[in-house]
Amino acid sequence: MTGTLISLISIFTGILGANVFGYFRKKYSFGFTGNTIIGVFGSILFIKSFGRLGFDPWSIMYNDSFNSNLFILNLIVSFLGGIIGVLVFKSLIYKMNKDSIQ
Repeated sequence: MTGTLISLISIFTGILGANVFGYFRKKYSFGFTGNTIIGVFGSILFIKSFGRLGFDPWSIMYNDSFNSNLFILNLIVSFLGGIIGVLVFKSLIYKMNKDSIQ
């Protein structure tokens, strides 16, 4: 695998996380398209932010070897990034609507 392929798999995992969370928690769902977009940005934000701790795609592929533990950690963080992205966006929408009513 290459670093680019690992990045794409991470983004897909973030999309999966956002859509699965939206499916099971209808209150937080923005529909398939909305959750997909939020999942992309949530996973990218989390991997870029926390990937500097050593589990970014290029650290996983260091010296032409594959570190499966770092890859699994990358997927978990990306999945959580999609979920937390949905939660943060829903709270922002709630606060914006709350302010406009009053």
